[in-house]
Amino acid sequence: MLQLVNLSNYHTDNALIGNSPEYLQAFLTQYKLDGLEMMFCAPWDTELHQRKWLQGCHLRFWPWWLDFWRGDQQALCREFASQEEIAACYGGTTREAWLDIYRDNIRTATAAGVKYLVFHVSNARVAELFSWQFHAACREVIEATIEVVNALAPDIPADTALLFENLWWPGLTLRDKELTAMLLDSVTHRNVGIMLDTGHLMNTNPDLRTEAEGVEYVLTTLDNLGSYARYIRGIHLHKSLAGKYIRYSQSNTGKLKATYNMEEVMHHVLKIDEHRPFTTPAVKNIINYVQPEFVVHEFMYRSLTDWEGKLSQQLQALGLMHNGI
Repeated sequence: MLQLVNLSNYHTDNALIGNSPEYLQAFLTQYKLDGLEMMFCAPWDTELHQRKWLQGCHLRFWPWWLDFWRGDQQALCREFASQEEIAACYGGTTREAWLDIYRDNIRTATAAGVKYLVFHVSNARVAELFSWQFHAACREVIEATIEVVNALAPDIPADTALLFENLWWPGLTLRDKELTAMLLDSVTHRNVGIMLDTGHLMNTNPDLRTEAEGVEYVLTTLDNLGSYARYIRGIHLHKSLAGKYIRYSQSNTGKLKATYNMEEVMHHVLKIDEHRPFTTPAVKNIINYVQPEFVVHEFMYRSLTDWEGKLSQQLQALGLMHNGI
C-alpha cells in the first residue's frame, strides 16, 4: 500500500515547495511517504518533479464538457460568450482537438512512469452548480464517459491502471451499483478500477454531521456495490462535512444569478468539497475494508504549514505518525 500526497506543477504549488527538489525529497522522507499523485497543468520539469516520486497522475478535467462532446451549440452559446472562448476551453472546436489535450496529458504521465491515471466521471453546467437542477442524469454522463475513454484507450499503456473517480454531481457517484458496473464493464481498456474519493462520497449525503457518521456511510455505500467494491484500487482520503452548506445552497435557489465568474464558482465548490483531514481512528475501517494499492492524502492547502498540519492529523488518525513522526 503506497502512501502518497497530491501535487500539481501549477506555479503556486511549485512555489509552495520552494521550486526545490531537495525540499520535496525532505518532505516525503519526513512523513514517510512513497511519492506523489501529480497533476500536470504545465510542461513537466523533470528535475523538480522527479520520475522516482511519481506514482500516479490525475488527468486534467473539465467540470462541464458534455455539451461540447454532444455538439450542442445552443447550450455552449449559453455557457460561453464566443466561439473563441469555447475553443480556448477545449483546445479547439472538435472532439479530436479536446481528446488531443487528454492524449498529451497521458503521454506525459506515461513518460513519468506512473502506475495509474485518475479520470473524473462527472458533469454539470455552471448554473447547475448553484441551482442543483441538472440537465443530464448520471447514466447519460457515464455513457458519454465510456465514449470518451474508449476513444483514448489506444493511448493508455496496458500496464497503466485507469481509475475512475466519483463525485457528487451527475456521473459516477458510487450510489448506483448498476451504473458503476456499466462503466467498469464497458470500457475497452481492461486495466481499470475506482479511485474512491471519500470526501466526494460524503457530499452525496447532506445529513452527515460527524466523521463517524461519514465513515459508516462510506462503508455502507461500498457494501451496496457488492462484488464491484473490489474494483476500488485507490483512495483519495479526506473528509467533507458540508451538509449544512449544501442544504442552505439547495434552499436558496430563488436567489440565482444569470452568470457566475470563476471566483464565485470556486468559492461555492470549495464550500462543499472541503478536503479536510480525518482525525478519528475510525477512518482505519475504510482502509481495512478496501485494502487499497494507493492512499492519497488529498488536501486543499493555503500554505506549507497548513499542508503539513493536515497531513500530520490524518497520519495520526491512521496510526502512521507518533510523537512528531
